[in-house]
Amino acid sequence: MKQWPEFRQPLFVAAAALYGAYQLNRHVLQWPLPELLTSYLADTAGMPVILSVALAAQRRLVMRSRTFVLPDSWLLAAWAYASVWFEGLLPYVCATAVADPWDVVAYAVGTLAFRHWLNRPGG
Repeated sequence: MKQWPEFRQPLFVAAAALYGAYQLNRHVLQWPLPELLTSYLADTAGMPVILSVALAAQRRLVMRSRTFVLPDSWLLAAWAYASVWFEGLLPYVCATAVADPWDVVAYAVGTLAFRHWLNRPGG
């Protein structure tokens, strides 16, 4: 895993573990959790995970540079895409999807956490 430093960052590991634990609880364990966690944890933790995978792919497959960082415009586009798709369009095509403006805030928090702690040259 030395060649993938993006996936060894503490915030990435924590976000991936939290997201995985949330999904395990949601689909298997079904323990009651506070509404704040069940509503926004996955949205907040998901963005650093998704953006870290995108960063690793860009570094290795496109830019071929370990110092490449995702530009702020790409981060804004990723946040906007997630917000529009999951909170704007999906609720119209999927009966189980619900639009929640606070999810947009959760995506923003996750994106800003990625920008501040994970989007650094060299992983």
